Amino acid sequence: MNIVAIIPCRFRSKRFPGKPLALIKGYPLMWYSYNQSLKSKYIKAAYIATDDLRIKKECIKFGLNCLMTKKTHLNGTDRIAECIKKVKADIYVNVQGDEPLINPNSINAVIKKLLCSKNKKILATNAYHIINDRKDISDTNVIKTIFDKDENALAFSRNIIPYNKYDKIYFRQIGLYAFTQKGLNIFANLKHGPVERSETIEMYRILENGYSVKMVKVKNYSKSVDTPQDLEEVKKIIKLNQ
Repeated sequence: MNIVAIIPCRFRSKRFPGKPLALIKGYPLMWYSYNQSLKSKYIKAAYIATDDLRIKKECIKFGLNCLMTKKTHLNGTDRIAECIKKVKADIYVNVQGDEPLINPNSINAVIKKLLCSKNKKILATNAYHIINDRKDISDTNVIKTIFDKDENALAFSRNIIPYNKYDKIYFRQIGLYAFTQKGLNIFANLKHGPVERSETIEMYRILENGYSVKMVKVKNYSKSVDTPQDLEEVKKIIKLNQ
């Protein structure tokens, strides 16, 4: 079975322009996500998917597989869906380019759950983690999720869900998704719904069209890089772990 990781990278980030090329110990941020992906026991190959020639140039420099895509994609999953035509695989895993510390075991978990799924309504598996830092609960950059007893997603939001009338455990949706080739093809042809447009969370395209997302609990949530300040924190973590 051919399973690949595709890492969507764009240069024009509002909070951190040029983020994929930000250096950590002489290597660009995307290089770390790429190599962490290859540590998964399931992943046969990894690819950077981008619309920017500056990123392509650095991929060539550092020996990273690169796929050029359209500039019009609204999110990373749409960018990955375009890559179906260029890379044939049984399963495609969306790994974020700003997750340099992504745990290979988390990648393994979303793949394994998809391999075990028999429900044809499930188009994707999606990682989640318990929120331990209380400030993340109200942070609109942190996507929260709720799900049923079988871990099928019920909702995602940048706001607090569920309503916190009592002390609750909150869960963070992680941008780590696995799709079968068929599931990604279906996703690519689904229409955007009003909730997806409002929340700007692409997993809603699946829910709003009557399909399902299977949530997968992972033990380790890695520090993502959204700002230059986050980059400095990651540099310290990498230095401590050497």
